[in-house]
Amino acid sequence: MSHPFLDLPPLSAERFAAIEDGVARLLDTRQDVLITQGEALLPLEGAIRAAAGPDTVALNVITGPYGQTFGNWLRACGATVHDISVPFHTAVTATQVREAFAEHPEIDFVSLVHAEAATGNTNPVAEIGAVVREHGALFYLDAVASVGAEPVLPDAWGVDLCVIGAQKAMGGPAGVSAISVSERAWARMAANPHAPRRSYLSLLDWKERWIDAGRVVLPHAPAQLEMLALQACLERIESVGLDAVMDRHRRAALATRAGAVSLGGGLEPYVYEASDAAPVATTLRVPPGVVASELVARALSSDPSLPLAAGGGALAKEMIRVNHYGADASPETVRRCLAAIGEALGV
Repeated sequence: MSHPFLDLPPLSAERFAAIEDGVARLLDTRQDVLITQGEALLPLEGAIRAAAGPDTVALNVITGPYGQTFGNWLRACGATVHDISVPFHTAVTATQVREAFAEHPEIDFVSLVHAEAATGNTNPVAEIGAVVREHGALFYLDAVASVGAEPVLPDAWGVDLCVIGAQKAMGGPAGVSAISVSERAWARMAANPHAPRRSYLSLLDWKERWIDAGRVVLPHAPAQLEMLALQACLERIESVGLDAVMDRHRRAALATRAGAVSLGGGLEPYVYEASDAAPVATTLRVPPGVVASELVARALSSDPSLPLAAGGGALAKEMIRVNHYGADASPETVRRCLAAIGEALGV
């Protein structure tokens, strides 16, 4: 039997390259863009293992669980790692980054998560990027949760390695991801004897076999359906305008924060300052005596489709996450989520 998702003709190199060009337009970048055939953890880990080694001195910013993961990868590469950890209800500041450089001027690599969907905070990348540029360090950014919900501008911000995924604010597939790579980053990778080669983690293999070869022959068969979904996602964003998509997410976040406070029952935003709150997802602190995971379970019992989740790990006791991204960045979704939470709270 035939099916619209089966028996498709192979994706051509020309079409693959055109989709990469669409990602470059989304990021407003002139850097090389690679679409990687896997979830965003693939380029996130690949970029660190390609650019870091025993001679690397890294500043790793921790504002949520992914920052902790990046520190672990850097240490596994043999790098010397200096962590900045801030409470998950806030964001790091450019001043803190500047102070870290003053204390450790040998830092040559900075890793940062733009928006932590798991904790609901977002970091001031433009200001931090200015500090990183002053000191000449390589700047690595996880923009998986932020792209589509707020500006992501690798060139303007001096980001050398910028990883995105389409599965959150872009409203696209999780099975492919992308990374923009500066010339400085390529040079760092080429000079690193520990960079993966002949490996699925190898960005250098893709550069040599795809970019340097003129993007005319794909190194291997791409994930067909995921690539087509990513193309459709990019075309949809271009058709309505990126500013409109970001504004929709911003308004959903503001409505969730305001609505949670108006709901009563002791619920309050987990991230204290609205300026530190990510537009991709809003985290809420439950009142004393209430277990967040139990509250979420009660809220979902009436409508399992709601984009609600409890915090991970220890945060499961105190945090609710409203994942208002993609198609769920809408007033109706926010209203339904808050109504279900209110009913579960008994207010």
